[in-house]
Amino acid sequence: MIPTLVLVGRPNVGKSTLFNRLTRSRDALVADLPGLTRDRHYGRGRAGTKPFLVVDTGGLEPGARSGILHHMARQTLQAVAEADVVLLLVDGRTGVTPEDRAIAQELRKTGRRLLLVVNKSEGRPREAAAAEFHELGLGEPLPVSAAHGEGVHELLELALEPFAAAEAQPEATTRGPKIAVVGRPNVGKSTLVNAILGEERMIAFDQPGTTRDSIYIDFERNERPYTLIDTAGLRRPGKVEEAVEKFSVVKTLQAIEDAHVVILVLDARQDIADQDAHIAGFILEAGRALVVAVNKWDGLPEDRRTQVKREIDRKLGFLDFARRHFVSALAGRGIDGMLGSVDAAYAAAMARLPTPKLTRTLIEATTRQPPPRAGLFRPKLRYAHQGGMNPPTIVIHGNQLDQLPESYRRYLQRCFADAFDLRGTPVRLQLRTGENPYARRHQRSSR
Repeated sequence: MIPTLVLVGRPNVGKSTLFNRLTRSRDALVADLPGLTRDRHYGRGRAGTKPFLVVDTGGLEPGARSGILHHMARQTLQAVAEADVVLLLVDGRTGVTPEDRAIAQELRKTGRRLLLVVNKSEGRPREAAAAEFHELGLGEPLPVSAAHGEGVHELLELALEPFAAAEAQPEATTRGPKIAVVGRPNVGKSTLVNAILGEERMIAFDQPGTTRDSIYIDFERNERPYTLIDTAGLRRPGKVEEAVEKFSVVKTLQAIEDAHVVILVLDARQDIADQDAHIAGFILEAGRALVVAVNKWDGLPEDRRTQVKREIDRKLGFLDFARRHFVSALAGRGIDGMLGSVDAAYAAAMARLPTPKLTRTLIEATTRQPPPRAGLFRPKLRYAHQGGMNPPTIVIHGNQLDQLPESYRRYLQRCFADAFDLRGTPVRLQLRTGENPYARRHQRSSR
């Protein structure tokens, strides 16, 4: 399972800056929890070939007994309980504070793997920046500068070192497609899981060793093996006390990363919420194949059905690659068609794309609509080959490809999706520009 790094520390030590550095300033999933002055942020990062999740928490005040600071501390400790590695950030300019000592003492009780990160250490010798923080008793302090990126690579290598063996596990250990069912509470997610298992279930059991929030269920349908991942619901604003105990975004995000196909469950009787869009954005960023299940469709008047479709188009239009199914989990209607789309999405995500056909598709696309000029020259797209699966990744070689506008990249993605019938999965492009043979000649002539 993909490891989770949780950033902890008192306010204003640079946790958000380090979060942006680790996620390379990508838009992160935001979990809106009521009663907090700032939200917990969830994002994805990658160190070489190792992906990871990173959680930015609010400032931790262990001594707070009531009010917002108390709730913020409980939320932070909940994130710590779900962490694989906790990064305790301290301020190298300020030095050790009583709050740092209290937080270190609190984290020591959790039994989680801890790394002490001395932020804002730029311009100082490493030994001098780390010296006084040895008193916290959390091992060797690691001086970094989140703002400038100094020491961050070494920090990631150390944090992810125990997970090297897990990253090397082959895909062949999977019995069949892994399907994660995600959505907000009360959208009918559990009912849909039961409907999928249904009377045609041949084998169904809880896989041992799974987390308390995401249950892995192996089953067979029509003599084909699957693994269904039943996740915790992503909560809407409610009581903070409930959210602290039951809100588990990390487990859901890990399930998405671990899945081949995600079923995003929406409630046709509720408005499409911002949280639906946030989790949909994370699915897209993770590159997972997707099927959208609009539940509780039975009994809706026609005007409400039209309104729901328009709202999905408006708020989730970026999921246009995914098939939508309007189902009734309670009545078992639409389940077979939805599972057919799951199979098709899985096949598309794992498709092998031959290089000759990829290159022919590329040539046909550029002939039909040439790329726009970049200054005096037009980018030249020469050939393409497959770079990976789940999602299908297509590597395009040529000249001046960094000048291709985003709109033309989307055009190419649609062309490849149409040519190979890649429905239900996003298509990623990697552009590799060759060296300009005239660049050195131009440099010599200009001297």
